[in-house]
Amino acid sequence: MKKPIGTTAKTGEKCPESGVWKVNSTPSTTAPISKGNVMPPYNNRAVIWKLIQHA
Repeated sequence: MKKPIGTTAKTGEKCPESGVWKVNSTPSTTAPISKGNVMPPYNNRAVIWKLIQHA
């Protein structure tokens, strides 16, 4: 079963669901991240990513 849209994950955690993730701050960006990959930093800092679309 897929994790719901809106699920969050922090930089350094394993991605809980494949899909398009958005940084929950400003400036923001989106990135496709696969389940099991490590959530990346953004602008050289740890951020919270939010799932906005399933793969």
